[in-house]
Amino acid sequence: MINIENTGLIIVDIQGNLAEQMYEKESLFKQTSILIQGAKLLDLPIIWVEQIPEKLGATHPDIAKHLTDVAYAKSSFSALGSEEIKEAVLETNKTDWIVAGIECHICVYQTVRDLLAMDLKVHLATDSVSSRTMENKQLGINAMQAAGARLTGSEMALFELQQKAEGSVFKELIKLVK
Repeated sequence: MINIENTGLIIVDIQGNLAEQMYEKESLFKQTSILIQGAKLLDLPIIWVEQIPEKLGATHPDIAKHLTDVAYAKSSFSALGSEEIKEAVLETNKTDWIVAGIECHICVYQTVRDLLAMDLKVHLATDSVSSRTMENKQLGINAMQAAGARLTGSEMALFELQQKAEGSVFKELIKLVK
């Protein structure tokens, strides 16, 4: 099981007009927002990346409003293709990473493969990833699972991290998911 001591969150490329073209985009935005807000409540490190933002645009406002740090810009499909992002991941000393973002079968897939190649554990939030088609979303999920990623969801991950149905953080998590 994941725990708050060992876990971080990576948000990949939910930006610009591309975000508006995602399969079930409203659900993607809602679940990713819940995941980010829950990660903040649990005080997890959040690494937020954007693919060539000067061309593709900024992170979608429904997502960006929950993020306080500055996004890392990248041009490689994998977030770990950027030395700056790779160093940011390593500096956290976290062994487990929840991953969310777009497109599932390209940038998310390649980021997950690189995290796994670094001997890190990946927990793919399947309700917080998407592609332009359902088929490509499913293809990406299947490929990441076959490579060794564990499938989870935003609520599943947050409550696994919380572990107990008590305390102020638990009460706030309940409010998020209702």
